[in-house]
Amino acid sequence: MRGRKMSVLGGALLAIAGAMVLSTSVEGQAPARPAAAARPVPRTPDGHPDLQGTYDVATITPIERPARGDGRLSLTEAQAAAVEGAEKNRVVERAQPSAQDRDAPPVGGNVGGYNNFWIDRGSEVIRVDGQPRSSLIIDPADGRIPALTEEARQRLASSRFRNGPTPDAAETPAFTFESTAYENPEQRPLGERCLLGFGSTSGPPTLPNYFYNNLKQIVQTPNYIMILVEMVHDVRIIRMNQPHLPSNVRNWMGDSVGRWEGDTLVVDTTNFTDKTRFRGSTDQLHVVERFWRDNDGNLMYRFTVEDPSTWVKPWTGEYPWPTTDEQVFEYACHEGNYALGNILRGARAHEVEVAGKTGSNSNR
Repeated sequence: MRGRKMSVLGGALLAIAGAMVLSTSVEGQAPARPAAAARPVPRTPDGHPDLQGTYDVATITPIERPARGDGRLSLTEAQAAAVEGAEKNRVVERAQPSAQDRDAPPVGGNVGGYNNFWIDRGSEVIRVDGQPRSSLIIDPADGRIPALTEEARQRLASSRFRNGPTPDAAETPAFTFESTAYENPEQRPLGERCLLGFGSTSGPPTLPNYFYNNLKQIVQTPNYIMILVEMVHDVRIIRMNQPHLPSNVRNWMGDSVGRWEGDTLVVDTTNFTDKTRFRGSTDQLHVVERFWRDNDGNLMYRFTVEDPSTWVKPWTGEYPWPTTDEQVFEYACHEGNYALGNILRGARAHEVEVAGKTGSNSNR
């Protein structure tokens, strides 16, 4: 974890100004190119743009636009300052010592997780072309993820583990568990098991995690491009100018194939498994990503998500990846951690208690 000590936004976005409407076609999401580059684009020996470097994607801009706003993409400078000021004040408030005479939590109550010291969410809203943004999502125009299909609603209603948005869209995804989700480790989410970064920080699409470990590193060769994600040390390998793997070959992060369209790297990813479950998606998830250098030398990242079995139409988001000289740290997740086994044992003990059986059988 990093020690920049930033807290979760929790819903500080105010009224929003400026709107933007884009196409919903997955393959049609070409980024708008700047009229004139402010600086030469660095290039590799093979002539393509050099996207290599380390990037810090910490931000307090939510993925979805808050419903209580007026639905516009851009914030005014005053609104952006208010959001960032509220975050600064929240960090100061949550950094205060806890009261020593506070009451104990109720029996069975939630005692909380990380305190504010460990959180490194970020302190600023994203800016694109100098304009502060209200959300990462730019299409649909309201900045909201499209409605679920009826098939997806039924699927998620019957699932043992569900990953979906919180009631407040300014927050990161929430996890809802049913009692049967504690029957075995395989039913726990991949992020909790430290197999993939939670909140799709590994991707695709690769998103901010709004927590800590915000760095992403790109290493580039003519035939392969690697994206290393600091959170849970996930590594994506993008094969350049290759056909997709056969449909029976499935990966947690899908099969990513890249190509160059001018100075833009386009990455097409299919072949997901049914375990990834990005916001309730199926193995038919299809993600198209675009990477290009902006006028400041940072990276711009745009993604379009499509799964006809999950959403009624595709949706698109974008956000900048500012360059950084910071070092990527190792993420030793669950090293020597016995919590998952104890959680499952606790579920078994609870079942015994509910059934009125003796405590001698609680460790089965």
